[in-house]
Amino acid sequence: MNHSVVVMEKSRRTGISWAESWDAVVTASATKAAGGMSVYYMGYEKEMTREFIDYCAHHAKLLSLAASEVREEVFHDDHAPDKDIKVFRIDFASGFHITALPSVPRALRGKQGMVIIDEAAFHKDLNEVLKAALALLMWGGRVAVISTHNGDRNPFAELVNDVRAGRRPYHLMRLTLDDALEDGLYRKICEAQGKPWSQEAQAVWRAELMKQYGDAAGEELFCVPSQGKGAFIPLALIEARTDKAAPVVRWGCDDAFTLLSDSLRHAEAQTFIEGELEPILAGLNAKSPHVFGMDFARSGDLSVFWLFELASNNVRKTALELELRNVPFEQQKQILFHILEHTPRLRAGKMDAGGNGAWLAEVTRQKFGARVEAVSFSEGWYRDTMPPLKAAFEDGSLTVPVDREVHDDIRTLRLVNGVARVPQQRSKGEGGQRHGDAAVALALAYAASRTEAHEYAYTAVPSGWRAMQPPAGADRLAAELEQERAGRAGMNSWGLRGGVLL
Repeated sequence: MNHSVVVMEKSRRTGISWAESWDAVVTASATKAAGGMSVYYMGYEKEMTREFIDYCAHHAKLLSLAASEVREEVFHDDHAPDKDIKVFRIDFASGFHITALPSVPRALRGKQGMVIIDEAAFHKDLNEVLKAALALLMWGGRVAVISTHNGDRNPFAELVNDVRAGRRPYHLMRLTLDDALEDGLYRKICEAQGKPWSQEAQAVWRAELMKQYGDAAGEELFCVPSQGKGAFIPLALIEARTDKAAPVVRWGCDDAFTLLSDSLRHAEAQTFIEGELEPILAGLNAKSPHVFGMDFARSGDLSVFWLFELASNNVRKTALELELRNVPFEQQKQILFHILEHTPRLRAGKMDAGGNGAWLAEVTRQKFGARVEAVSFSEGWYRDTMPPLKAAFEDGSLTVPVDREVHDDIRTLRLVNGVARVPQQRSKGEGGQRHGDAAVALALAYAASRTEAHEYAYTAVPSGWRAMQPPAGADRLAAELEQERAGRAGMNSWGLRGGVLL
């Protein structure tokens, strides 16, 4: 484990506790100069701690390490004097030890070394235990927090989301049943049971396991915390981030508009641009970078364009939220290009590249370059994007317009298989059908705000003509004579003497 703090969400029975026991033995048996330290294991029940210590004893014998037999000690808890707890310990010749402790924060008082918090989601007071463990980092300790999920409102699930959102500077790992199978889990099971392995047998075994777990399979096997109810971003949090100055602009077209001539459609769109958008664009802060996100739709749902100003205090201020309903492809392109051409210091943008959106995303990248990214939505994209977005609402690092329909779109975000996204059902707005479109555009814009800025620079190529020129204000003939006296014979960088006076 090369990171000071590792958080791992995992499937059941994938051997992680066994692997951690090996790491514990390697760590505790090493000298201090080699990075050795004592290891403290915390499970949520006594049987877990005993099993872990037995693993460690087995590894120590396998590695022929000088280690004591497992011995028992008594942990006396001042807060529960009538409930002394038996703990297990192995000492190594290095001077370090592995100790299995009870899951109480006070057990770590005065300790130094590596802490393993196993099945963290099931500890009674994980936040306090973690707080006590993190104190060991000051003098070079390490912390591993490992668990299967136990609901999306559990402190462990919240910790995982905090790490994924970038609010905790820890290393996050994820191990599902399928990851373990790919790494040979079922092969090892077959080996232990004396059975031959085959891909077909593995598929049957996996299917049977899924049936056994039923509805709990997502949480128990695939790192998907079971769902609580309610909006991913509650209304109170949305309203706390509203900005009355943030403009919302809407434009819709009827079906007949599509059949008008190119020139008429272009003229109508230009009238909309000049009347509704140009006053807003003229008022953009020329000193601030800007980023955007766009969720595309041609009919039915909305195309939503969301523009952020990256203010000097690191707040993403909504500079424009634009909604287009039933607007032809070419006019969406016309409007989008006009906005981007008149947006000062355009840093980055992310565009929906699914379905018909792929065309607009492609032509926009062709015109505005690599700072525009075409995004194909996936569960992984939502998993990585939504926790930081929610964190921005919680931290007050963004603003949204004062608009009921925009707020309703954001409130449609729900946890689906443990990942925040817009569910399949659609809602009805004043102008027609909506499908959380503003929420998706907002997420794209926020993701764009977290991308690295593209730097544009150049290195001047040495100029032969400039090398021939005397210093500013110098007499050319005098300069050549001086070079000749110095043995350079007035040669320029091409090996020629003299030059052309311009």
